[in-house]
Amino acid sequence: MAGNGGGGARKPISVLFVCLGNICRSPMAEGVFRSMTKSDTRVATIDSAGTGAYHEDSPPDPRTISVLEENGENSYDHQARKIRTSDFKDFDYILAMDADNLCDLSRVQKRIVKNSGIHAALAKVMMFGDFGGCEGEEVIDPYYGARDGFTIAYEQMTRFSKGFIEQVLHGVDVATPAHAPMS
Repeated sequence: MAGNGGGGARKPISVLFVCLGNICRSPMAEGVFRSMTKSDTRVATIDSAGTGAYHEDSPPDPRTISVLEENGENSYDHQARKIRTSDFKDFDYILAMDADNLCDLSRVQKRIVKNSGIHAALAKVMMFGDFGGCEGEEVIDPYYGARDGFTIAYEQMTRFSKGFIEQVLHGVDVATPAHAPMS
């Protein structure tokens, strides 16, 4: 699936959102993006994962769900999972919530390239915040804080999703984010 591009009709893209535990930021990003693109045939698959397996098979944090519901997202269902090697081949874009996640993802991708020699068919790994108008912007993990951190994260996810849609789906010409580890 990865490596989408070239001329003519484009295949629908797939997007994976990644944070640390996959119960706060990345499922929120998935929910927001899913809502914004639900009738868009240019998007095939949307999912989220964590770089760690701390909460595997758990539902999203209740504060994530309540913020999504507060903003009209009432049908979101998710179980946390850890990133898989196959995700780098199955998704066109893997979007990290912060620099630590980006570093972890880049390390895994480099290992895949080293072990398989395959590069062109791998996902574009980058910061989700690069689509929000401020290169390298991170989504601070709200897990240990109060509910307002989840509201701030939601506002970021909305802004970043709009930027991604504009730049990737609508084809607005922008410079390649500096954080894209593979060229």
